[in-house]
Amino acid sequence: MLKEIITAIQAYFQTHRFISKHRLWKWIFIPGLIYALLFCAGMYFFWKSSNSAISFMLLKTGIKDWMESIHNSWLNWLFIFGQIMLQLVFLLFYFSLFKYIFLVIGSPVFAYLSEKTEGIIEGKDFPFSFKQLLKDIARGIKLAFRNMLWQTVYTVSILILSFIPVIGWITPLIALFVECYYFGFSMLDYSCERNRLSTSQSIAFIGRHKGLAVGNGLIFYLMHFIPVLGWILAPSYAVIAATISLYNTKNSK
Repeated sequence: MLKEIITAIQAYFQTHRFISKHRLWKWIFIPGLIYALLFCAGMYFFWKSSNSAISFMLLKTGIKDWMESIHNSWLNWLFIFGQIMLQLVFLLFYFSLFKYIFLVIGSPVFAYLSEKTEGIIEGKDFPFSFKQLLKDIARGIKLAFRNMLWQTVYTVSILILSFIPVIGWITPLIALFVECYYFGFSMLDYSCERNRLSTSQSIAFIGRHKGLAVGNGLIFYLMHFIPVLGWILAPSYAVIAATISLYNTKNSK
């Protein structure tokens, strides 16, 4: 798995050279700008609503009143730290929902980019088919809802764990791992679909190559620490990197 994570990370560096060499920048910046604008708007509304949601939860469960009734600096520190961890879990959960909305909206562009990348690498042309494009969009929406359902189940479980002192501190890391896997899953599936794998076959195949999915999603999220430019480049870089990493893995075998 570690080897596949490294392969997925290396694919991002190959992606930059690939885009520059084949002049694909227009396919990077147009969806990237839309994504960046949606991301900024989403983050604004998230920060306004998440604090209220956490305060409401703590008040209804009685945790807030209990903490105010005791005077223990150590417990207060644990309480504050726990709130921060809970906020991070909420952030990842929000990001997950936002990600699936954008995957549905951007699926035509992502499917095209993945197809074009493989076509350039293998030196062959994939003829455009509107019927196939509609099938790709339908499959992408179906898979997005499937992954969103499973990830929500995992996230709710992680959210419950986050209320447990000490153990709850590692929940953001677990949530990040799950988030990276499911995002990378979506990026890899474009190649799986093009190779005529059914949805169930794609799930099984990516399940055997979890490292590629996790590595792809990890760099995608790390790119968000680069303001504006990282937000613009992250989506398209992710789908091209996923295509390259899967191609490299198939060739190595």
